[in-house]
Amino acid sequence: MMALKWGFPPPAHHATAMAKKSGSLRAGLTKVVMSDGGGCGGGGGFPSFLPKEVEKIKDPFARSLAQRIQRLPVQQTEFSGSCIMSSCVKPRIKNETNPVVLLHSFDSSCLEWRSAYPLLEEAGLEAWAVDVLGWGFSDLERLPPCDAASKRYHLYQLWKSYIKRPIVLVGPSLGAAVAIDFAVNYPEAVEKMVLINPSVYAEGTGNLAKLPKIVAYAGVSLLKSIPLRLYANILTFNGIPLSKGLDWTNVGRLHCHLPWWKDATVDFMISGGYNVVSQIKQVRQKVLIICSEQDLIVDKQLAMRLESELPNAIMRKIPDCGHLPHVEKPNRVAKLIAAFARPS
Repeated sequence: MMALKWGFPPPAHHATAMAKKSGSLRAGLTKVVMSDGGGCGGGGGFPSFLPKEVEKIKDPFARSLAQRIQRLPVQQTEFSGSCIMSSCVKPRIKNETNPVVLLHSFDSSCLEWRSAYPLLEEAGLEAWAVDVLGWGFSDLERLPPCDAASKRYHLYQLWKSYIKRPIVLVGPSLGAAVAIDFAVNYPEAVEKMVLINPSVYAEGTGNLAKLPKIVAYAGVSLLKSIPLRLYANILTFNGIPLSKGLDWTNVGRLHCHLPWWKDATVDFMISGGYNVVSQIKQVRQKVLIICSEQDLIVDKQLAMRLESELPNAIMRKIPDCGHLPHVEKPNRVAKLIAAFARPS
């Protein structure tokens, strides 16, 4: 149960109704069909860089979003002069409102947004689903540092190279800590934030950072195991049928099949992880907190505490929902994000 001890739940996924086709987007949007690159399977197949296990996934929403993943070159000049081929899903539309950048939870990938992403596009949002450095499907063969500072700088370089406008930054679970850390250090890049069942009060990885590497590697290996991921799904959602739970488990651990995943995760663990408690009151952006009433992973009292400590925050609650509402209740989450992202 190491992931739970860290306070960072593994991802889980839930099939929901698919969005309408993008042709019904509201009038006035300037549609831009973004070119596929970095090995992206634009012809209906999967990108060549995804693990072959992607073929076993049955969930149609995960399969659809996986086909849109591509890699973009992102400079990481703090540690080398080379680029990291960084995985993400790029928007197919562009408009004058602030782009929405979707982060993911601990040890997850952009596939966490498979249910909500098409709904956000249907709402007319220019949405990016990005993989945080060290997780997801980026090419890390020449392994960079994967500590919090490196993750922050990598996201900034991606924003600076491709987005170049203030964003609405969305962070679920540990992704909320990633978002707060980024917004405080690069306030010019972030207009607003949406924090979903935020895990922001854990003081890093704690004593796990002091483990001998051989023990750390053994612990990280557990994160890939089907029993642990399946158990996490049971905690995250109510009443998961076994067949769906196994499929969601395969989605959630797909990135773990990449050869550098274990090294990147151990590097993050021994680096100390995220500790953003002291940064919370430094946030100046307007923040929407989305809180699930049946979250078994993060106590909703912590969301209420966060609302009181942030200078400019509002909260919206989602009933009958577990830890990842953007997967379990994507329609509700997409509507909240879309309404919040629009100019005041």
